[in-house]
Amino acid sequence: MLFVSTFINVKTYAYFCTQIINLLYINFRMKMTKKQTNHTNYLKKYIKWTVYLSISIFVYLAYILFMPNIFTKAGEKSYLCIPDSSSFGDVVNLLERESKVTNTLAFKQVSILLQYSEKIRSGRYEIKSGMNNFQLIRILRSGRQTPVKLSFNNIRTKQQLAARLGMQLMADSTSILNLLNDSAFLSLYNLNPNTSISLFIPNTYEVFWNITAEELFSRMNKEYSAFWTDERKAKAAAIPLTQTEVSSLASIVEEETNNKTDRPMVAGLYINRLRIKMPLQADPTVKFALGDFSIKRILFGHLRTNSPFNTYQNIGLPPGPIRVATSNGIDAVLNYSHHNYIFMCASETLNGEHKFAVSWEEHKINAAKYQKELNVRKIF
Repeated sequence: MLFVSTFINVKTYAYFCTQIINLLYINFRMKMTKKQTNHTNYLKKYIKWTVYLSISIFVYLAYILFMPNIFTKAGEKSYLCIPDSSSFGDVVNLLERESKVTNTLAFKQVSILLQYSEKIRSGRYEIKSGMNNFQLIRILRSGRQTPVKLSFNNIRTKQQLAARLGMQLMADSTSILNLLNDSAFLSLYNLNPNTSISLFIPNTYEVFWNITAEELFSRMNKEYSAFWTDERKAKAAAIPLTQTEVSSLASIVEEETNNKTDRPMVAGLYINRLRIKMPLQADPTVKFALGDFSIKRILFGHLRTNSPFNTYQNIGLPPGPIRVATSNGIDAVLNYSHHNYIFMCASETLNGEHKFAVSWEEHKINAAKYQKELNVRKIF
């Protein structure tokens, strides 16, 4: 049934056969007039050659339609990514450049027969080894894409975020970065250029490859809204912090420690400082203000950096996150440990753990041990 329905809809094939039959008929009439031969014999020859020609065309079309024309490495998934505004020639070039099609001419011919050359649709399409031209073109014509598993993590800056997303999507990093810095656009989501990255919570999301930058923000907003359940909102309000402020604090906590069990403790310490209006004095905010994340030891000169993100110079939270906060970091803030610590220092073991203190005197002892170990290891 598939084969029959294909030919019923192939106008070019019908037109071609009609023209051939007409030409044969004209030739037959001319010969009849010229030679005055037997009508029956000529009619038989005419029918015979018409049948032969029709069968030949039928077989050839069956061959180019249904012969396997896609070959990829065994067990390897392959994809064809067609950008917006691509022409039929662009699609052919993509197939040739990536060596996905064995017989390009057959693909072109079937594309014309099925009118795909006039209906190019952008997207990311899975190409399976052994597919024939009819199967391939049917997928491309329908726009039946294979979604991208979009993922991003360990992101510090908007530039890094835009680059990571641009590597996985049709939308380029520039278009994404422009929106991350577009105040008017971000106002639609109650964000600004300082807080825009809080909309992106690291996870794996299924999206179509040809999603636009604007559509991506809309999708991330839906995921963001789903993440911020009523329970999480209530916990944030109890601190009290807004959702973007929670992301800002979470970003600091995650930069302070990779130890997930320590994060609620660190979050509790910073919340204690916020409540007594004590500067957070978080070293990671200084690195962010300087734009240098390779600094291993914060010196007094670094602390004088003039920036709204420098929490040694400014009381309260920075204007926005200093990295893309993860769900774990956000939950560490929302479920912070209740204690009286207001001082914290990295442990002299340099294993990512921290020592906490209530008094300045106790903190100085911890800090001295840490500084001594840095000197021993020649970390300046």
